[in-house]
Amino acid sequence: MAGSEGFVEADNAEAIITRIEHKTRKIETLLKQHKPVEALKTALEGTYAMTSDERCKSAHWIVVHRAIMAIKDVDGMLSSLEPEYYDILMKYLYRGLSTGDRPTCDQCLRIHEKLTERAGHGCILRFLTDTVNTV
Repeated sequence: MAGSEGFVEADNAEAIITRIEHKTRKIETLLKQHKPVEALKTALEGTYAMTSDERCKSAHWIVVHRAIMAIKDVDGMLSSLEPEYYDILMKYLYRGLSTGDRPTCDQCLRIHEKLTERAGHGCILRFLTDTVNTV
């Protein structure tokens, strides 16, 4: 399940960064094969939300951002995405909105609208109330 890695200490940060680098290569391959939904699923799997290390969070955001920006068919993506990923995707959408970058915000808002229609307002509320597992 997405985000089920458990809390990790800074000692493990290098190992996490290495896994993120491996994941980045896999996502780039999927994107080159025109499989953006698979790339997004891969990006969200094993999310490192439970680490307090900001380097890991930033590195993982870059990977997820790359996959989010490649999505063209939002409805098709949400149809293919299992509901277990909705909450973690919502967290990354809000992270994207916080960047203030126009193209990122536009894409995140497009996905946010469709995700809220599909997952309901509970998805937003869970994001707002979860102050431990931040991305």
